[in-house]
Amino acid sequence: MRSLLILCCIALVLSACDALNSASSSSGSGNGSALDLNLFPIDKDKELGNQVAGQISGDPKTYPLLDETKYAKAYGHIHRITNKILNSGKLEHRNDFDWQVKLIQDDKTLNAFCTPGGKIYVYTGLIKYLDSEDDLAGVMGHEIAHADKRHSTEAMTRDLGITTLLNIVAGQNQSMLVSLAKNLSDLKYSRTHETEADSYSVQYLSGTNYRCNGAASFFQKLQAAGSSQGPEFLSTHPDPGNRIQNINAQAKTKGCNTTNSAPDAQYADFKASLP
Repeated sequence: MRSLLILCCIALVLSACDALNSASSSSGSGNGSALDLNLFPIDKDKELGNQVAGQISGDPKTYPLLDETKYAKAYGHIHRITNKILNSGKLEHRNDFDWQVKLIQDDKTLNAFCTPGGKIYVYTGLIKYLDSEDDLAGVMGHEIAHADKRHSTEAMTRDLGITTLLNIVAGQNQSMLVSLAKNLSDLKYSRTHETEADSYSVQYLSGTNYRCNGAASFFQKLQAAGSSQGPEFLSTHPDPGNRIQNINAQAKTKGCNTTNSAPDAQYADFKASLP
């Protein structure tokens, strides 16, 4: 009876949010939802992340993961960078998720992504493309923010029908959860989510010795190259507009380090440790 009451309350909240979102759309008020609502419990983020990680490890043709034993030095570098960000003291779900990072061997792809629940994947192409460790940390901070702010399950809350959502939350539709995990790569973030991830990248890096606007350098380099580079990243990360200016403005507001780094010997060593 108590579970039924909870689910009824959720349904009422969803209905109210649908009404608010419709009103927001009809009035033309900005991007994103009227409410940042997420009805998935934390465990569902973790479950989705584990499902996706299993699919990735089972598809080496699409996702050729670097062997952690053979490329121990490269993994030492990516773990060092990841841990600096995770231990910045700025994450909301640092201890709720089982954060992990893997390297994907694909020098032609300029991308990184993070599943719900904190499974991080970085392509070798992105590492080799960027000029400094600060830049990579900025992009990784952006991806980590998508998981930490739970953007995927927030989008699912927005997009799924009430009946489907209630069944998943109640644990009554595991096949749907598996299906969602399979299609997660097709889930595009909203411009609102992109702006938030950019802002939190600055916040996370402000708790490290990295340039807190490191992500701006990546977008500046893509912008200078035109549309010929980075289509994988931009296909799922739509440009919210004035992205570089917004990142730099956030850094200025926070008063964090934005000094250009000298050539980084550690980053050069990282690149050299890759195949």
